Amino acid sequence: MKKELSINHQKYKNLYYPPGGILLWIIIFLELITFGLALLAMAHSGKENPEVFHESRLLLNSTIGTVNTLFLIVSGFFMATSVWYLKQSNQKKSLLFLKLTMLGGFFFLVLKSIEYAHKIEMGYTIGYNTFFTYYWMLTLFHVIHVVVGLIILLLIHKGISKNTSTTIEDVEASAAFWHMCDLIWLLLFPILYLLF
Repeated sequence: MKKELSINHQKYKNLYYPPGGILLWIIIFLELITFGLALLAMAHSGKENPEVFHESRLLLNSTIGTVNTLFLIVSGFFMATSVWYLKQSNQKKSLLFLKLTMLGGFFFLVLKSIEYAHKIEMGYTIGYNTFFTYYWMLTLFHVIHVVVGLIILLLIHKGISKNTSTTIEDVEASAAFWHMCDLIWLLLFPILYLLF
């Protein structure tokens, strides 16, 4: 007989126990603040060198950026759906949507790698100019978050599949981290690819 993941709805009525736990949300807010400050610094640099930033932004492929945005938005929807099915005690469908979530993240990384390879081939590396310094630092930092998120989701998938001590709180924590990756990209995409 399959063991079901435990769900403690009572705990979430308390502000100090949001899905994933308060510590995770502190980390998420710190990450968002870090990216926010970096984007503000970039905006300041862009005001000092508007021509360089505008011309450099035109060298980015906005189609790739848009498709990658869609990959992450859809994978975020799949993650939320996975959690919903798990709360309905439907582990089979939850695992399916968790796999689709990871597939979206994988496609994001593949497309980003293609974009990176093209930039390197054209010589638009981190030292090319100030815009590309920000571009590489911000997007690589985001890619690291996506990779970490995928590792977490793989571990969660394994835990659910093998009916280990994985709890619904663990799944919600992984979902919160994944949604943070989505949110960060939704901040980066318009600023890097559309505004300058």
